[in-house]
Amino acid sequence: MKQPSRRLLWIVLLFSATAVAEPAPRVWGETAMTKIRPDAEPGPQAALQLIAARNEFVSFQVGLHGGRAGLTGVRASLDALEGPGRIEGHAITLYQETFLDISTCSTPDSEVGRWPDGLIPDRDESVGEKRQAFPFDVPAGEARAIWVDVLVPKDAPPGHYKGTVRVTADNGLQAKVQVHLTVVDALMPSTASLRTAFLLWPPHVCRAYTGTPECSEETLVPLLQMFHRIALEHRISLASAFPRLPGEATWNLPDWETFEQNWGPFLDGTAPSRLEGARMTSWQYLGPATAEGLAQFQEEARRRDWLSRAFDYVGDEPPYGISFDAVKKRATLSRQAAPEVRTLLTSTVQDLEKYQLVDLIDTIVVLVNYLDGTKPPYVGNQVEHYQDFLSLPHRELWTYQSCMSHGCAADDAPPENQPGQGWPSYMVDRPATKARAQEWVSFLAGATGELYYQTVGMLSTAWTNQYRFRGNGDGTLFYPGTPARIGGTTNVPVPSIRLKLIRLGIQDFEWLKAVSDAGDPAFARGVAQRLIPTAWHVPDDGAAFDEARLCLIRRYLELEGKRDVDPELSARCLGSADSASQPGP
Repeated sequence: MKQPSRRLLWIVLLFSATAVAEPAPRVWGETAMTKIRPDAEPGPQAALQLIAARNEFVSFQVGLHGGRAGLTGVRASLDALEGPGRIEGHAITLYQETFLDISTCSTPDSEVGRWPDGLIPDRDESVGEKRQAFPFDVPAGEARAIWVDVLVPKDAPPGHYKGTVRVTADNGLQAKVQVHLTVVDALMPSTASLRTAFLLWPPHVCRAYTGTPECSEETLVPLLQMFHRIALEHRISLASAFPRLPGEATWNLPDWETFEQNWGPFLDGTAPSRLEGARMTSWQYLGPATAEGLAQFQEEARRRDWLSRAFDYVGDEPPYGISFDAVKKRATLSRQAAPEVRTLLTSTVQDLEKYQLVDLIDTIVVLVNYLDGTKPPYVGNQVEHYQDFLSLPHRELWTYQSCMSHGCAADDAPPENQPGQGWPSYMVDRPATKARAQEWVSFLAGATGELYYQTVGMLSTAWTNQYRFRGNGDGTLFYPGTPARIGGTTNVPVPSIRLKLIRLGIQDFEWLKAVSDAGDPAFARGVAQRLIPTAWHVPDDGAAFDEARLCLIRRYLELEGKRDVDPELSARCLGSADSASQPGP
């Protein structure tokens, strides 16, 4: 028998070795705190360990890598989580993650290229229509991801739940990611304890869905109602999301019966929602700057028990957005005409004192960079300067982040934005931790609310371009869910990954507050300070946020005399209860 030549044998061996080494497609479980970009390497996790209270959202990801050949026709499902009870149906939402292709970075240490942020739902949250999340393809040599939300029902029995995310593809791939969820004996409130006023400019909504900035109320009202519902389910309030006069920033004195019919359910907590009873924590006066308008607003708000959440935004960032003289004039008018409507101003206590505004402002909203800063005159923690203001009746301190977290002007990027640290930020091309951090900073400052200037600033181009105020995503937290983009037949709003990360931060605030209210505020403060020593030192490590949250959950259960979480989960807690009770740096 003729023997094969050495050259032929070498070719056969080389082909066999190549076939063995050919990377196969991979599927893995990932936490919510990693942004899975196209060049991501497969992760090691075959199973996910999660923990949550009743009425709390928990989120995670399923990563996919196409390997050498890629994947086509990818589909995924999570039918239920089963344990002492069963979590299923509308409590579980799967999304396909999409990329925003970024050509100009928000910060010098960021990278151009594709970043995950947009979400296409399998079945949308607003009207429950089947959308086109699946199937999708994963190109050869690239990674993609699926985002999964699970809302633990209010009546879910505490205990251990288990489920399986099943992933299939046209090439015969069948993969599973095991999900283990521990439901603890605690109930998270439907209405957030941290008050929020996230603003929305309706003409941006009209433009995104109709192509023009002006649309009829028959079109706009149902859309805005869906935005309100999605916002409340992400534990924020769209304080200004109401129709305005065409081409104007204000409304006429409204027909209050119609207003109550359209918007009352969101203020009263009776609107349909997966967070039963969730209600807005703030709403803005949008009428004319007249004594008549303000007085009527106060009276109508009082009649409907909405007065404690009403505010008049008397000025934004003086002297840049408005002069201090104009602020004083508007705040004086508001005080005289509607003294029970809270006046709100973005400023600092130093400027309130300098311009004699202390007696005219109820809620001062302070830029995070000025509350714990690195530049004169706000170097270091400034909280002590607000104590006299807060000692006055009905005063509140709120916080906000802005383009100053990445640099509002050319060549003005904050030098603190280095790998491993930086400011809270809602930009797409920043680590996931930056979008989860603002509420931790608010807790450390003793703040009771958060303002965000806009949520739909570039809604009409959100899927392709969100570069605004030198940042990607500045003022845009939603995507337009048009049938052309996500399938189905109905226009709906779609949340971003960043909005979901903000919800995680707001839920973290609930745990910080729960531990404090249960009797150990020093523990809560210690955990927060170790995680974020200064406002400009937000770590990039997503696991650190999850571990800090686990510390809070464990301590809350101890304080309430309830059964602890699994020892395996508790072992990941940052430090012991004794060390966590000590003040942080």
